[in-house]
Amino acid sequence: MFNCKSILNYFDNRSTNAAAESFNAKIKAFRSQFREVRKVDFLLSRLSNLFT
Repeated sequence: MFNCKSILNYFDNRSTNAAAESFNAKIKAFRSQFREVRKVDFLLSRLSNLFT
């Protein structure tokens, strides 16, 4: 739920959470591509190599 401070933050500082939302979308797409992977270590290492 939004509150007044988070809404006004955009107008005061021109800051949004677009970067975080974009990063979350990339992670979601990556997870759907590797849905059958059973080794979490492999998944996390691929994810860290891709996004660092």
